[in-house]
Amino acid sequence: MRRLLTPLPLLLLTLLASSAAQALEFRAIGASPVILYDAPSVKGGKLAVAPRGMPVEVVFTSGAWSKVRDVSGDMSWVESKDLITRRSLIVRAANAKVRAAADESSALVFSADKHVLLEMAEPAVAGWVKVKHRDGQLGFVKVNEVWGL
Repeated sequence: MRRLLTPLPLLLLTLLASSAAQALEFRAIGASPVILYDAPSVKGGKLAVAPRGMPVEVVFTSGAWSKVRDVSGDMSWVESKDLITRRSLIVRAANAKVRAAADESSALVFSADKHVLLEMAEPAVAGWVKVKHRDGQLGFVKVNEVWGL
């Protein structure tokens, strides 16, 4: 005999499936450094100053404010107007190798130390992402060596 799911477990399964299917939304801090708050208000506690270009994951948006997660996993609030869609990545490996092509045997273009900010030049494909250093150098880095994707 076949068992039917009751409405509550079915609802829970649907919610889990839909939340897993949602894409992460990454943004970057705009042209100027901004204050990160512990609440969605300028009257909230000031937690830190985020430098321009810093990537953040938008977790929730409420009115003019966005709750964001940074590379260390810390959560804070920032005014949504201070976020831009241009994608930045932070090196999280001790020494990321940026190569001329998306291949481990490709020529080394440059190495990037942990916490170096890179601009995402093209979307990630097959475990690699094309990045641009602020000095203009372009290359490919493994996606597991950067944060912000």
